[in-house]
Amino acid sequence: MTMLDTLVERNQGFVSHQFQKDLPLMPTLRAMIIGCVDPRVDPAHLLGLGPGEAVVIRNVGGRVTPGALQTLGMLGRIAPSEEGNPAGEFHLIVLQHTQCGIARLEGNPDLLASYFGIGQEGLSSRAVTDPYAAVAVDVATLKANPTLPGSWLVSGLVYDVTTGMVEVVVPPAPLRHPENHE
Repeated sequence: MTMLDTLVERNQGFVSHQFQKDLPLMPTLRAMIIGCVDPRVDPAHLLGLGPGEAVVIRNVGGRVTPGALQTLGMLGRIAPSEEGNPAGEFHLIVLQHTQCGIARLEGNPDLLASYFGIGQEGLSSRAVTDPYAAVAVDVATLKANPTLPGSWLVSGLVYDVTTGMVEVVVPPAPLRHPENHE
């Protein structure tokens, strides 16, 4: 049996025992998680999420990049057409982790600068090798983005791949102060 055969067989088990028809497009927990592509760090699995509970965006490092911001913008345009527009309390969660492979790219400043859409001189501010600092940087990046609804909450977590524990590094707070909400 090939790997693809195994996956198709697993899908048949999913359809038989776990598939839920008619899930809403809007996540029921009103949450969107930006996480890493690392297979050890599946946000849905480690946070105990079920189908339809949260939107999960994954990229290298779980970083807020121009691509992640573009994805958020696209999702923002999709949401108003769905019942349950994400106005009001909606939670953005930046989830990064220890021992992330992005740290191995530190010696490739041209690649990292392109990924973040910045010049190489700005790379030190991205805290590529420190997930705790990187979460704070990325939460600040989201807070500085005027296109996201100011009433949304944002927080930052770091997952420890050696213990399985998630630590709240940046507690939930509105993207902007109430007087600046859209």
